[in-house]
Amino acid sequence: MAHLSRAFAALTLSAFACMTTAFAQSAAVDSFYVDRKVQMVIPSSPGGGYDLYGRLFARHMGRHIPGNPVFVPANMPGASGVVAAQYIFSAAPQDGSVLGHFYATAIIDPVVNAQSRAKFDPNKFTFIGSATAESSICYVSAKSRVKRFEDAMTHDVVLGSTGARGKSSDYPNAYNSLLGTKFKVVTGYPGINEIGLAIERGEIDGTCGSSWSVMTTGRPHWLADGVMRIIAQENNNAHPDIAKLGTPLTRSFAKSEESSQVLEFMYAQAAFGRPFAMGPNVPPARVEIVRKAFSAALDDPELRSEAQRMKLEFSNPMDGPALQAAVARLTATPKRVIDATNRAIGVN
Repeated sequence: MAHLSRAFAALTLSAFACMTTAFAQSAAVDSFYVDRKVQMVIPSSPGGGYDLYGRLFARHMGRHIPGNPVFVPANMPGASGVVAAQYIFSAAPQDGSVLGHFYATAIIDPVVNAQSRAKFDPNKFTFIGSATAESSICYVSAKSRVKRFEDAMTHDVVLGSTGARGKSSDYPNAYNSLLGTKFKVVTGYPGINEIGLAIERGEIDGTCGSSWSVMTTGRPHWLADGVMRIIAQENNNAHPDIAKLGTPLTRSFAKSEESSQVLEFMYAQAAFGRPFAMGPNVPPARVEIVRKAFSAALDDPELRSEAQRMKLEFSNPMDGPALQAAVARLTATPKRVIDATNRAIGVN
């Protein structure tokens, strides 16, 4: 009996020690965000769609985290979002004090680009969630001689882009290779705001790979006043509001099964069009707190009300685990499709 009593006592002490450790860890996690400033990295220049979504969540997530930290937006444009992604992956503190809002293309770029693959592994990011699925469009100035997407197959069309990689370059380059268009891509614009100004000034004809929400929120007069003309939907499935304008899907112009598969792969990232992520080594307990805060912010009436005023969409959002799985599926795309995609967009 004495032996059993000693064993029971030892077991009780062990259980107590575990509980004490758990409480201590919980307290440490809870106290981490007290009076903390959390950096919200945004991959574009101020004023664009990613900037609007990033700043919206920065204003509302803090009150859903124990300690009510202040989120501080930090614009970090460059290389179509790769600069921001690389910073989050390797340079940012891995303590839960930095959250990034990414271009979906920057996350997927290492799948097709060896240079990006050497900088970060998309599957090692800690995904927090995606605010919405995204729909992309190709549009030109109403003053352009291009009236339909087919016209770009017979006329040179100058498009603006943020960098040599990313949707605004990859999409038109793929169309030239797969569909026979004659797009000329001018790179180096910091963001969609600068591209829009260049179109309005007549320096370029238009752009591809732009988010539908950018036009509906940031430049609604472009459609209402007939300033811009949408010539193609760049999605696997038609967006109902864009379809009402009579705008065709680019995949309808595919000339082969391989061309269709390449476009399908390129557009698959639209399912997580507004992703948020942290670095690969953030403590799991803090990841869980931030994931819960993101989901809570999505359902927050104050955020929803503000988003409605800004006309921001929240269609088919994803939580962190679902986004993590979606990225894993996309990065497992067969090599033959990836090789065909690289040929189409001009990546060696």
